[in-house]
Amino acid sequence: MKPVCVLGNGQLGRMLRQAGEPLGIAVYPVGLDAEPEAVPYQNSVITAEIERWPETALTRELATHNAFVNRDIFPRLADRLTQKQLLDSLNLATAPWQLLANAEQWPQVFASLGELAIVKRRVGGYDGRGQWRLRPGEQDSLPADAYGECIVEQGIHFSGEVSLIGARSHDGETVFYPLTHNLHEDGILRISVALPQPDAKLQAQAESMLSAIMNELGYVGVMAMECFIVGDNLLINELAPRVHNSGHWTQNGASISQFELHLRAILDLPLPKPVVSTPSVMVNLIGTAVNLAWLSQPLVHLHWYEKEVRDGRKVGHLNLTDPAEKQLAETLNELSPLLPNEYQSALRWAQKKLG
Repeated sequence: MKPVCVLGNGQLGRMLRQAGEPLGIAVYPVGLDAEPEAVPYQNSVITAEIERWPETALTRELATHNAFVNRDIFPRLADRLTQKQLLDSLNLATAPWQLLANAEQWPQVFASLGELAIVKRRVGGYDGRGQWRLRPGEQDSLPADAYGECIVEQGIHFSGEVSLIGARSHDGETVFYPLTHNLHEDGILRISVALPQPDAKLQAQAESMLSAIMNELGYVGVMAMECFIVGDNLLINELAPRVHNSGHWTQNGASISQFELHLRAILDLPLPKPVVSTPSVMVNLIGTAVNLAWLSQPLVHLHWYEKEVRDGRKVGHLNLTDPAEKQLAETLNELSPLLPNEYQSALRWAQKKLG
């Protein structure tokens, strides 16, 4: 099988490499500033763990590489303006939005979008960075350089957040995991819960939406779609053309992980629907030092990224899976004293999701 070069050498590239090893697929995560002659890209399939990247010697070289899967799709989805335009062109539900060009727009913005406006940088913002929640009278707190570089969305009152992880093959076949329920705090994913039997109506709706997007783009590989639950329907919040944080539970909770599924898709290997037969929980480790006591719990799988621990930085995650939802909830209870205070409400939320 051909080797795979991953543009970006963070934790997603690392986990793609790990997924390739049992299959005999050599996966090379490479930093953006790597010298092209040091990267075995000529005879490789190219993918990426990030949506956007600066111009470097390596990225200039890869920009013309015919085996760079989704090469021309990344910039389209990395820009929230063109991402929203895509959703609108497909008549897919998303929060009402507009480009924020200048400060004179604010009276019209609040009149049309309501009293809570969510401002997002078109490119570069993630995990809550580059985003502002503004009400009338608060717009002066927005940096001057945001105008022309941001979109503004209506603040949505939602009952829950879910994501759908799916994959599309070169011949257009699509497969999906069950919807993942997510809890974000301060704009960063704190915990996810996946159930093997999701709400059938929402699952069908989500699969129809993501299929339409991937087919329109001719996308190949894993894509994530984050949504708000509003009443009985979904509103698309954001798309990620890559493996995604909310799909990490699939490493231990599905017959094929999202990382292996992505490699299978881009290498044109068989793409069966992953089997998910047990509930799973994923706990993001954010700015939290490793605690080996986590491993005293037999259901806990620790995935540690070997990164310097800093406030707000994702440094690892814990996966838990078991056929018995009660057993999972009890394990979360046992983990509670082993995690900092900021995790306690998220653990309780997950226990309620498990029933």
